[in-house]
Amino acid sequence: MSSNFGAQLRLRRREAGLTQEQLSERSGVGVRTIRRLETGERAAPRTNTVRLLADALGLPAAGRDALLAAALGTEAPAAEPSEAPPVPAEPAPERGAPTTTPHRPRPAPPTALAEALSELAAAVGSRWRREEEQRQVQDPFPLPVRWESAAEDLSDHSANVHRVPPGETAPPVVLHGGLADVAPVYRGLPSGRLVVLGREGSGKTILTLRLALDLLAAREPGDPVPVVVGMSSWDPTAQALRDWLTEQLLRDFPGLAGRHGGGTLAGALVEADLVVPVLDGFDEIGQGLRRTALRELNASPLPLLLTSRPAEYADAVAGTDVLTSAAVIELRDLDVADVANYLPRTARKAADGGTVWEPVLGRLRESPPDHAAATLAAVLRTPLMVGLARTVYSDGPGRDPAELLDSTRFSDAATLEAHLFDSYLPTVYRDRPEQARRRRWDGRRVPYWLGYLAHHLDRLGRRDLAWWQLADSLGTSSRMFVMGVVTGVGVGLVEWVLSGIMGVLYLGSAYTPALFFGAEFQDAVHVMLAAGLTFAVIHGLAVVFGRANLAPHRARVRIRGAPARDIATVLARVRLGLLAGLAFGLGSGVIWGVITWVGSGSRESLLAGLINAVVMAVAFAPAAGLAFGLAATLESPLDLTSAARPGELLRTNRGTVLGLVGLVAPVFGLAVALGGGAAVALLEGPLGTLNYRFEHALLWGVVGTVGGGLGYALCLTAWGQWLIFARFWLPLTGRLPWALFAFLDDAYRRGVLRQAGAVHQFRHATLHDHLSRVYRERERS
Repeated sequence: MSSNFGAQLRLRRREAGLTQEQLSERSGVGVRTIRRLETGERAAPRTNTVRLLADALGLPAAGRDALLAAALGTEAPAAEPSEAPPVPAEPAPERGAPTTTPHRPRPAPPTALAEALSELAAAVGSRWRREEEQRQVQDPFPLPVRWESAAEDLSDHSANVHRVPPGETAPPVVLHGGLADVAPVYRGLPSGRLVVLGREGSGKTILTLRLALDLLAAREPGDPVPVVVGMSSWDPTAQALRDWLTEQLLRDFPGLAGRHGGGTLAGALVEADLVVPVLDGFDEIGQGLRRTALRELNASPLPLLLTSRPAEYADAVAGTDVLTSAAVIELRDLDVADVANYLPRTARKAADGGTVWEPVLGRLRESPPDHAAATLAAVLRTPLMVGLARTVYSDGPGRDPAELLDSTRFSDAATLEAHLFDSYLPTVYRDRPEQARRRRWDGRRVPYWLGYLAHHLDRLGRRDLAWWQLADSLGTSSRMFVMGVVTGVGVGLVEWVLSGIMGVLYLGSAYTPALFFGAEFQDAVHVMLAAGLTFAVIHGLAVVFGRANLAPHRARVRIRGAPARDIATVLARVRLGLLAGLAFGLGSGVIWGVITWVGSGSRESLLAGLINAVVMAVAFAPAAGLAFGLAATLESPLDLTSAARPGELLRTNRGTVLGLVGLVAPVFGLAVALGGGAAVALLEGPLGTLNYRFEHALLWGVVGTVGGGLGYALCLTAWGQWLIFARFWLPLTGRLPWALFAFLDDAYRRGVLRQAGAVHQFRHATLHDHLSRVYRERERS
């Protein structure tokens, strides 16, 4: 297939205002096939496939011939008037003069996408302006972040960067500038692809943040929206780039889960190239995956910006190729003049008008500097280390930065950097009078808690601290044990109390001790063990095979005004409920029979348990199908600006889970009670005489309501995982504080953590690595 076919197909689809899902629905060609054709992954489409696509696009005869010629690799007829003519390349600006990218005219997106795009732009802008304020970037002024073109062998041919036609040449791509220049320079790149290289702490994240804000400020209606996403969670062997980007949008902006065409709003925006991914941290992808990730990025024509440490990017390039059509810049180190201009203006003035930094800066300016001054100058070459020095010595009264020149304590740069990191947490967690209302934390435990969180992320191979993944630090067997104990005890207590009360009502209060501490207590223990084992197994299966089901809800419960759900979604939920109910009925019945048999030694008990398993399966399966289907009809997509931050997402999920349990669990319990009677009537002949009276129906209904609601909320939801493990188990074992979310929010306010959409991240990757290393060393000792 000619490489022109993918570009032709993509252009025609955009002119028709269709997403890949919509074109798939119209043509009958699989969406995966369309995606692979557009990216060039699939060669030589069949003639019939081309005709189906042309029919779905409504192309005239000339357009059909052009598409077919591109598929066959022959010379295509002249372009139709509706096709935008090729745009001549422009030389890349030397310094960020305001320019616009010479892309083809973009057709206006459909109304639903245009509205979602506008709301997404507002949400992204609000988020990153808040982050810039939290980082004190403008206080008192931004540290200089200067950059220049990287080594020639790391960037693509200038002709590819400029998108010039074959046979024509383009001038070299020579770029240099500062923080304010990166957005104009990016807009001036015809390819829309830029790689930013810099060592740890050099200001890559600050630069991407400023780029996103400046692009949003210059954005016209219908233009793509820049979205900053961390790359540590991407496994390119398991997810295509666009699928992963869609998942990240859904995580950070749950309102984009609304339906559009055959998929979600997030998927439609990604497929229509209405999102410009700002990919932060290419070096944070697993070492064995970077080359695969680079190949995946080259397979897509998406405009993007990518940041990385130089060595990791160079290694990936050496094993594959450069990022196609991308210019590459590298951040430069700060010099002594930059530090001298910045640090004094961050400190309080003394009586003589000077600051605590003057003696230190005087030593740094000496030529040649002594060993201690040269070591300190080498450390203060990045915005990260300068920021740490500011926090410890400018913002922390009583500290004299002259100690940084003590060559006895700090013989090399590594020990000096470790000192700044070790001093950082005690400084930011020092409570000041104006912070009297802020929760106080044990200063001796704070580094341990933060170290545990950093170590937890290292075990997952990620940088994103998601509250719903804190349980993943435990093994599957440990999670099953804890979940089985909690749910088993809860269901067993309900059965014990209700059975005892019913027995007293039937037999009189004189039998209370015998009932509550006799046969009913034994039955409650059996129920507790059966429910605990069953829910433990269900939770284990969900962890191993259905991790997506333990992700946060992207909907809220709404009775009135909820949008109509498509029948396919409801039926899929009903099928899932039928399978879950069938598995629960059979499993709990068999486990009950085995427990009773082991306790009594009677084979009749085992047989009775097997009969109960069949009856419970017949009763529970339709009840669960009804409950799951009802839950699907009650869910309504979130607003785009809702649940955009970790705390908001947690509160939204808690409300959704409790709302579903409150509305659906009673329906499930009633259906179980009625279904038990129907199952007995249906199976009484084949299975012999079965006993099912009103009190049995009542007991089944109440236990089903409580057990079903408790099991669903705790075992199968993100909020349940948070409640059991992050709010109970991990604090109980001393690994995290009891008020965990208050601790995370406070760490964000103190500047230790940052919020990146629905997740937290450590403010700096180097701080993350330092805390994790100290935690591991402490655990080993």
